Amino acid sequence: MFFSGIADEAGKNIETQIAAHREMGWSHIELRNVNDEGIALMDDEAFSVVADSIEAASLRVSCFASAIANWSRPITGDPSIDYGELRRAIPRMRRLHVPFVRVMSYPNAKEDPLPEREWRRESIRRLRELARIAENEGVTLLHENCSGWGAQSGEHHEILLGEVGSPALKTVFDTGNPVVYGNDGWDYYVRNRASIAYVHIKDARKVDDRIVYTFAGEGEGRVHEIVTDLLRTGYDGGFSMEPHIAAVVHTGAAAPSPEKLYASYIEYGRRFADLFAEIKASIE
Repeated sequence: MFFSGIADEAGKNIETQIAAHREMGWSHIELRNVNDEGIALMDDEAFSVVADSIEAASLRVSCFASAIANWSRPITGDPSIDYGELRRAIPRMRRLHVPFVRVMSYPNAKEDPLPEREWRRESIRRLRELARIAENEGVTLLHENCSGWGAQSGEHHEILLGEVGSPALKTVFDTGNPVVYGNDGWDYYVRNRASIAYVHIKDARKVDDRIVYTFAGEGEGRVHEIVTDLLRTGYDGGFSMEPHIAAVVHTGAAAPSPEKLYASYIEYGRRFADLFAEIKASIE
């Protein structure tokens, strides 16, 4: 059991990202963007600097939060971009001993969307190919309940994993995303509990027609219930913070000051650690 976090929510550069995790005393870090470049997409020289820094800090990388099949890559786009990103990520995962790479399952196009049946078929076909690459290379894809055909509901997610049928495709469950996407969070979680290999901690509530992100346990994501159930049913993996409190990376909104971003991340991590300790004590 360990805590981690998507580190670009603490700061842009790798020094700041590392400092946040060391300040909290955490041994793990999740990498997404460094200086606004994706960890699998930056050039080799930039990646080498990141890797050297991680190794010098004696941190373990719990996951690469890739852009593969994510909200920016609709089903009508070129899948070779995603296959290429995965192949580029794999040697970097090996260098840093990273077991997981986060993926999604292709949102439908906003203009000229595919019919549901075609969207389903093509999403599954592409995820099957991604899983084949991952399985051959000894890494594991984690499908997130965020964006794409397989994230529309707990049932869709379950169907996706079942039809891909690969041991190299498992679930990263994000506790806040059901609120954002209008899912029944508990149903989604229970349907896919057996495939969960990693957890993103996020929380939110709906206020009128807006999504307001909150500290873990203060929103409608049922964080307390889900973490309690995970511990009671033997989950022993990572809990990775994705606060969205000070900044939401994919919206393109102006970021707060570096100081505010960093402080918010630290506060989020510490508050979740306290909540986790309370939950653990209540079930022992």
